[in-house]
Amino acid sequence: MDAHEENPALHEDWEPRDDWELLVSFLPPNWQELAVQHGALKGLRKHKSAEHLIRVLLLHFACGHSLQETSVRARQAALADLSAVALWKRLKKSKDWLHALCGELFRECSVELAAAGERPMRAVDATTVKEPGPTGSLWRLHYSVRLPSLECDYFELTATEGTGESLTRIPVQVGDYLLADCRDATAAGLGRVDAAGGRVTVRVNTGSLQFRTPSDEPFDLLSEVRNLRRCGQTRAWEVLVIDPYGRPVRGRVCALRKSGAAIRQAHLGLRREGLRTGNAMQPQTWEFAKYVIVFTTFPAAEFPAEQVLERYRLRWQLELVFKRFKSLAQLGHLPKRDDDSAKAWFYGKLLAALLVEKLIRSALVSSPWGYSMAPTTPAHREA
Repeated sequence: MDAHEENPALHEDWEPRDDWELLVSFLPPNWQELAVQHGALKGLRKHKSAEHLIRVLLLHFACGHSLQETSVRARQAALADLSAVALWKRLKKSKDWLHALCGELFRECSVELAAAGERPMRAVDATTVKEPGPTGSLWRLHYSVRLPSLECDYFELTATEGTGESLTRIPVQVGDYLLADCRDATAAGLGRVDAAGGRVTVRVNTGSLQFRTPSDEPFDLLSEVRNLRRCGQTRAWEVLVIDPYGRPVRGRVCALRKSGAAIRQAHLGLRREGLRTGNAMQPQTWEFAKYVIVFTTFPAAEFPAEQVLERYRLRWQLELVFKRFKSLAQLGHLPKRDDDSAKAWFYGKLLAALLVEKLIRSALVSSPWGYSMAPTTPAHREA
């Protein structure tokens, strides 16, 4: 006999509805109005409710259920009577609503995406995604998000073998400004963006990206950054990167020395990685961990070194949330039908990730019960 069956008192005061109402409180205040504004409810005949719809969508996104399983569970819970095909169509219609919800939650995170008048940019990345089950396929998800709108302007699922990093696949137009991860710091990717007329800032992968001086001499990055001895000190150097076709990509290396606490944290991470892999730590790796180093082709007149580093910091703030997204993205069946359903799936997964972030923040600062109390009137407080 189950422990709860032996002692019904263990769960007699708990209702599933309590958890749902708590979760709803973490959605943006205008989440229902946004559903109407963006047409998410248009065409629904039965259960025409933003609350029912978001519950069904979160079954799919956060729980990782397939469309078929989601439709069955929604029917059993009296949330919606939709076939898997109808649910897929409803998912497509909810794309703009999900996008708007993500934007609202990003703003609540106090992530300043861009100040008024600043140049729009694109944050690009790639991650592997595995379908559930022992025979589930392994895919690579490439995506690009425009800042500050957070609009996903490129989304592609490819095989993991032979597809390369994001900068070799994502479409680039003249005048595009890209922020990319260190995995994208390859001569091939940088050369492709430069040839297309775009600009890029990437975190330097010191183990693979080689620089040369403007006079085409070897550039000793380690000896140069060692001159940064104070916390917060920055410097930039003009350098070249030679792409696989022998073409030079002209840009700057911008570096900043970390604080003592950040350096200790980086060194601790290196020790743990060395213990995990059993590989001996190279002295230069230990030294490079003291700095944040990026390569940029952003124009120097418009973006001094400090601003380049601030723009990369913006990408890192987004990365903290995308790390949640990447773990959640490994749940559920991947859309393979069209761009609208794929982007709706992307926004839905990101929404689930942002809700997780908000729940964690609230739990950490709202001890001992883990959530904020609803506003009360003076009469309620006196009572």
